[in-house]
Amino acid sequence: MKTVIHGQVPSKSNGYGIFRNRVYKKKSVIDYENTFYLQCLEYRDKNHEGFFELYMDVYFQSNRSDIDGSLKVILDTLQHKVKAFVNDNKCTLLHIRKGVDKVNPRVELEIKYL
Repeated sequence: MKTVIHGQVPSKSNGYGIFRNRVYKKKSVIDYENTFYLQCLEYRDKNHEGFFELYMDVYFQSNRSDIDGSLKVILDTLQHKVKAFVNDNKCTLLHIRKGVDKVNPRVELEIKYL
């Protein structure tokens, strides 16, 4: 069963900045992480240490957004904020589809723990 996270995923390129040679998250990413966390009840605090597969449909407000830029934000949020898994390097399969929904941007995701 897919978990639905409502809201526009900020892109990696627009969501991070550099200040004094350090990378930081912009407010748009921090706000999205908090919203994502509140909506992602099924995977919260699983801290899965083994391998997993990730299936996602990402719906943007327009076709301008790149799907690869959203992937970094989603994986980081699932690992560090939601704590769905300990390390995203244990991901053995990524299945991602891009869609456009001007009214209801969202991410529909399913994690299969192996």
